[in-house]
Amino acid sequence: MGEDWARPVVHWELTARDPARQAAFYRALCNWEIGDGPIAPVSPGIGGPEPGPGGHIREGEPNVTLYVQVRELGAALELARRLGATVTIEPFDVPGGPTLAGVRDPEGNPLMLVQQ
Repeated sequence: MGEDWARPVVHWELTARDPARQAAFYRALCNWEIGDGPIAPVSPGIGGPEPGPGGHIREGEPNVTLYVQVRELGAALELARRLGATVTIEPFDVPGGPTLAGVRDPEGNPLMLVQQ
């Protein structure tokens, strides 16, 4: 095989006490196509970074946070609140980068919204 390479993230999973509520939240907020069943598949989106998502590691309490791109951050935050999310980080600009805001979904999972 020769030279080794980085292992990209190829899949993710959200677990939920109420999967139907979680699916409804992410369908409405992120426009995700989510199937039915005990393991409800989420179709990949379009328009994200190529060749795929990158990430980072930082100090803090252990968890995994999804970063989801949105068209208009203010509107997405308002929708997230209406859908049962709690805003945890008000919008801020990353120097030389995007504008971000943080929420916790209805079950408390962290989610960062990234201004397109």
